[in-house]
Amino acid sequence: MKDITKYVGLDVSKEKIAVAIAEEGREAPRFWGTIHNAPEAIKKLMNQLGKPGQLKVCYEAGPTGYGLYRQLLSIGIECTVVAPSLIPKKPGERVKTDRRDAIRLAQLFRAGELTSIYVPSEEDEALRDLVRAREDAKEDHLRARHRLTKFLLRYDINPPKGIRKWTAKYRAWLNSLDFKQDTLRTVFREYLHHLDEIEQRINRLEAEIHTQATQSVKAPVIQALQTLRGVAEITATSLVAEIGSFSRFAEAPLLMGYTGLVPSEYSSGETRRQGKITKSGNRHVRRLLIEAAWSYRYKPALKGEIRKRQKGQPAQIQAIAWKAQERLHRKYYRLVGRGKPSGKAIAAIARELAGFVWAVACEIEKVS
Repeated sequence: MKDITKYVGLDVSKEKIAVAIAEEGREAPRFWGTIHNAPEAIKKLMNQLGKPGQLKVCYEAGPTGYGLYRQLLSIGIECTVVAPSLIPKKPGERVKTDRRDAIRLAQLFRAGELTSIYVPSEEDEALRDLVRAREDAKEDHLRARHRLTKFLLRYDINPPKGIRKWTAKYRAWLNSLDFKQDTLRTVFREYLHHLDEIEQRINRLEAEIHTQATQSVKAPVIQALQTLRGVAEITATSLVAEIGSFSRFAEAPLLMGYTGLVPSEYSSGETRRQGKITKSGNRHVRRLLIEAAWSYRYKPALKGEIRKRQKGQPAQIQAIAWKAQERLHRKYYRLVGRGKPSGKAIAAIARELAGFVWAVACEIEKVS
């Protein structure tokens, strides 16, 4: 008897995995049952379902990570991690259970209606966690500053005239403050100490990012990306961590679409309307590119930090970086001159900057 391919849908949670199977053909998928989310239980399940060559497994990307994906690949079973936001849903569907989700996954997987995501290598995932930990620390840093300034505002304590917030002089002024009441003195001291702790955490994370940017396997790509204006070490490392392999995009527009910076569109017949950017894909990459895009408001120049970062890089990489400066600066002022709001103009610049990032990274990946 010919082997029949089985499409297995897994609804994965922290403790349990709901399993459904859709066999090749047109038969309705069936619910198999629920197992514990443990490597031994998963291995036992796959042995019960059939030979590795018969099985095709999928599950949604989520907080449980990619351990299940890597385990299945290690025993020769094809596995796909699915983008949750792109799973087709029936209008008006209001019932959601693990059983129904698993059956739906198996059914759509067999029909080829699911969109897979790129699964990073273990090294890429570790680097991504490092840069995201820094992002979290920076958010905590901002909150800690706000708490401290709001505390001072409640008691109408303001810095002397001419001292800007969060400069060295401002920190010296904070350290000189004293309060009559012991309770307020304790509160202020704890707020300030909490801020110092977060800044030390950021320094430790940035030191490790610097090590990865200069010594890791990804260091050549990270260094090359820094030839672009607005893309310094933290931004370059973050882009590489989030995207992983740039060569997986066959052309630059595919990376632009991945960032969610392309305009949405509604076309029917002779009518074609473009709207706001889609904001699909990786929001971290989109934010990084938009922040970097603001640098192209300034006239093209090769001096200071940019010149240092370009030193020792191949001529073709430097040529791409210079072309980016000229093209994006010119485009920004052309869009603003037409009356486009600066925010929309920057989104357009960020979209094209993604293309230059792709070009630089692919040049390096080709020779690596």
